[in-house]
Amino acid sequence: MADLRSAFLNVYSQLKSELLQDPSFEFTDDSRQWVDRMLEYNVPGGKLNRGLSVIDSYRLLKEGKELTQDEIFQASALGWCIEWLQAYFLVLDDIMDNSHTRRGQPCWFRVPKVGLIAVNDGVLLRNHIGRILKNHFRGKPYYVDLLDLFNEVEFQTASGQMIDLITTLEGEKDLSKYSLSKHRRIVQYKTAYYSFYLSVACALVMAGENLDNHVDVKNILVDMGIYFQVQDDYLDCFGNPETIGKIGTDIEDFKCSWLVVKALEICNEEQKKVLHENYGKPDPVNVAKVKALYNELNLKGVFEEYESSSYEKLVSSIDAHPSKAVQAVLKSFLGKIYKRQK
Repeated sequence: MADLRSAFLNVYSQLKSELLQDPSFEFTDDSRQWVDRMLEYNVPGGKLNRGLSVIDSYRLLKEGKELTQDEIFQASALGWCIEWLQAYFLVLDDIMDNSHTRRGQPCWFRVPKVGLIAVNDGVLLRNHIGRILKNHFRGKPYYVDLLDLFNEVEFQTASGQMIDLITTLEGEKDLSKYSLSKHRRIVQYKTAYYSFYLSVACALVMAGENLDNHVDVKNILVDMGIYFQVQDDYLDCFGNPETIGKIGTDIEDFKCSWLVVKALEICNEEQKKVLHENYGKPDPVNVAKVKALYNELNLKGVFEEYESSSYEKLVSSIDAHPSKAVQAVLKSFLGKIYKRQK
């Protein structure tokens, strides 16, 4: 795996240098340095799980056959397209949420002299995906399928982000709009498609598969993505900021978090009042009251129960899949996220 990771990082260096020499634009020294620094700051710094999962999934689909150098390069390039997509979403997401830190460092737009230039940087990051696909996949029979896949998933993610944002409109804070089904919809579109389905879909396309024949795989991965986001919501409140690399702000930001939806479901009228009065306010006193209520309702226990029942359901759906290779891909994904701490 360490070898795979270093091979993967080498591909990043190659893709970056191609982008910095892109013949469609006349770079000046300043502009080249800007893009170089912007990429270094935003693209390779995460856990790289989404990108590495493309190679991992492709290898499992090939059922133990040794991958050629070419195949490793192509799977890595597609993995990096997903990391670029993630960077694009995060750069813009942090501006929309007015966040302070990301991956243990200031958000890109908070870096001195960057500010709202970060909006254009986000647009550039998105455009780089098309450049990478054109440079390395244009001659492939599945080139159009890849373009379609990235366009589709980007649209789904942006639409999910839209539901999330309009649900938390300033001045219209209304907890009664929040429900488990609303939470599920936001998560399905905003997170599950690009964080779970996309990596496996890239590997399936590369392996010559038609995605229309794999709707069941998509559904399992979407369920996995929802489980992952519930974990994320839980860690935002109960995780250790040093472990997760950011300070959670879901309570202050009036997010439609799984915790608040669950709390609304099980609390009495008195407790509901506490939530309505304190949720979505930036004052640490209000935040502390919400957290105290979460503890009173034993949301940690409720989450643990949810986690084990989701895991069992996912395992039985995966076991029901007819292809052993696809089962291996899905189990590998599930193994990476079950009971994670960050």
